[in-house]
Amino acid sequence: MGWVSETETADSPDTAPVSKMFGLARWAVAIPVLGLFATIAGKPGSATIAVMLALLLGASILAAVYHAEKIAGYLGEPFGTLVLALAVTVIETSLIVSIMLSEGSGAQALARDTLISAIMITINGIVGLCLLIGAQRYYEQAYTQSGVSYGLAMLATLSVLTLVLPNFTISERGPFYTGSQLGFVAVISLIVYATFVVAQTIRHRDHFLHKGIAADHAPVPARTARAAGLLLVLALIAVVLLAKALSPVIEAGVEYIGAPAAVVGIVIAGLVLAPEGFAALRAARSNQLQTSLNLAIGSALATIGLTIPAVAVTALVLGLDLELGLSMRGIVLLSLTLLVATITLGTGRTTMVQGVIHLVIFATFLFTSLVP
Repeated sequence: MGWVSETETADSPDTAPVSKMFGLARWAVAIPVLGLFATIAGKPGSATIAVMLALLLGASILAAVYHAEKIAGYLGEPFGTLVLALAVTVIETSLIVSIMLSEGSGAQALARDTLISAIMITINGIVGLCLLIGAQRYYEQAYTQSGVSYGLAMLATLSVLTLVLPNFTISERGPFYTGSQLGFVAVISLIVYATFVVAQTIRHRDHFLHKGIAADHAPVPARTARAAGLLLVLALIAVVLLAKALSPVIEAGVEYIGAPAAVVGIVIAGLVLAPEGFAALRAARSNQLQTSLNLAIGSALATIGLTIPAVAVTALVLGLDLELGLSMRGIVLLSLTLLVATITLGTGRTTMVQGVIHLVIFATFLFTSLVP
């Protein structure tokens, strides 16, 4: 199952033997490699090069989704969605840490802006679109409520501990944690996320599956899955590096329209999370809403559970002040998101009503980021 049929695509002869050997579409083999070569070539120096990099970025996102679906077909759910969420988050975290290392104190709010953007994009943007598109096609969709409830409870805990509580501690003034507090929250984040992974894949796997709808993909051979795993990593690296290469263009565009600098973080977070978003939307269109919710909630949890420990260690080693506490506007939107998600995803069935509500909150987040 992919975006383009293997028999409908033609590519360079160099990729033909590989795609034939592993049963992968030729374009999905060539795009990640082309994307990596494009990032090595350098930053965009003209509008034409910027457009070419943007097109490669879009193609790399589609390639990542294609390979993630191959892996999911081999591993089954929820392992397939977990692999995609982990891969994207690890690379996203590496990007944040690399920027912190290069910019030092100038990047003290980068982790906070990325985390809140990721939560809003996944829980409101991706979930909202999946619910709306699924409802338009199937009227109502069902999922296993217990797994979603576990994920939302963990997400609420981690998001409040990392993004809200720093504003109310008294050992350090302002939206900051002390070194010991930051270390404690980093350990707690890892524990909570590890608990989620164990529950999702081992102890309570059936709570993250919905047996009412059969999967629509054929079994994938082990050789194809291994090749898709390697190409998925390459595609995701290409996505992050292309997004980073295009960030000066994005910054210039944001500055040109007079928008706040935080908008750059939203755009880049959206690009990095795009593979998961496309995979979730495809699942919703195939009446696999459980997969969509696993992707969205799992991605939000992975972003906090893996990013906070990594940036905490970086900040402690470099002696940086890591600004984690949200503004009152951010706290209000985060609280509204968690409250509404608990209500809308608390019944086991969804309609277009829930989707519209989440999209309204996401639109409010975007608008108030542009017009604070």
